[in-house]
Amino acid sequence: MSDGRNRNDIYVGLEVEVVKKRDQRTGNLTSGIVQKILTNSKFHPHGIKVMLESGEVGRVKNILEDE
Repeated sequence: MSDGRNRNDIYVGLEVEVVKKRDQRTGNLTSGIVQKILTNSKFHPHGIKVMLESGEVGRVKNILEDE
């Protein structure tokens, strides 16, 4: 399982686990499919911010499927 700190590892349609802003203290993860990549930089130490198909926004912590 890859982490989600490199933007090159993330693409639309990828299954990921994200931590939402309100869950940062608990570390509760939400899984879903990437609909949109919101972070512009190539690397982010806390994870690339994405919007899931469900409309939820969070930072990628785990990539569930690899190419």
